Amino acid sequence: MAIFVTELQYTKMIFHYHNTPIHYHKQGTGPVIVMLHGFLESSTMWQKIAAVLSKKNTVLMLDLPGFGQSGVPNKTLTMEAMATIVCEVLAFENFKSATLLGHSMGGYVALAFGELFPKKLDKLILLNSSPTPDSASGKENRDRALTIIDKNKDAFITMAIGNLFSAEEKSKHTLAIKGLKNEALHISANGVTAAIKAMRDRKDRRTILKNIPCEKHIIAGALDLIIPLQDIVRVSKQTNTTLHPIESGHMSWLTNGPEVISLLQGIV
Repeated sequence: MAIFVTELQYTKMIFHYHNTPIHYHKQGTGPVIVMLHGFLESSTMWQKIAAVLSKKNTVLMLDLPGFGQSGVPNKTLTMEAMATIVCEVLAFENFKSATLLGHSMGGYVALAFGELFPKKLDKLILLNSSPTPDSASGKENRDRALTIIDKNKDAFITMAIGNLFSAEEKSKHTLAIKGLKNEALHISANGVTAAIKAMRDRKDRRTILKNIPCEKHIIAGALDLIIPLQDIVRVSKQTNTTLHPIESGHMSWLTNGPEVISLLQGIV
């Protein structure tokens, strides 16, 4: 079931997946692109990019479960579950296939989609994302984050978003980062913890990426402290995925928006 209301540039819609409301925006006409945001983000991160790409494409911008206006499923949240939700939304819209564009955590969801529904994937674009799983230390950091959230969710969100930017980026994009933090503070503790567990427990999808039978791209930041470029260079060679390095950190859509848009226009 879906409810929709038309606005000036896009249509806001609600798709109910097992009684969980999943909000998404629909904009433009043409080949379909599904945009999947990262951790502590929402579909709003794509607005400037969607405004450009929707001139030649149909763009769907989802609020993944627990983020933006979407609800949190009662069941354990996994990358596979989120990928299935994406597939269900596409089916509701009567789209047989789509290009998936995922930032960070959204890329993990896109990779799970590629594993589960390879015939429905036209192109795969990872933005500051990787098919590799968490390391042992990475999993420990996720567990520590869960402990912090249980005590002070807002303090964790403020710290986590701040850690995504370099000192120089913070000084250049103060207002945008403040807006990002303010929006993230509205995310429920259940939404945050469910996503952290899903990221912690995600599988290694390097072989999946290598074998996905479609055009594949990774846009990676040379200054990314979360996903180092040298790791992505190695992954791109292992998986035969086209690499597009740019001079950015982890939040390239915000700090290097025009460059990211230009790259995406060349891909889609």
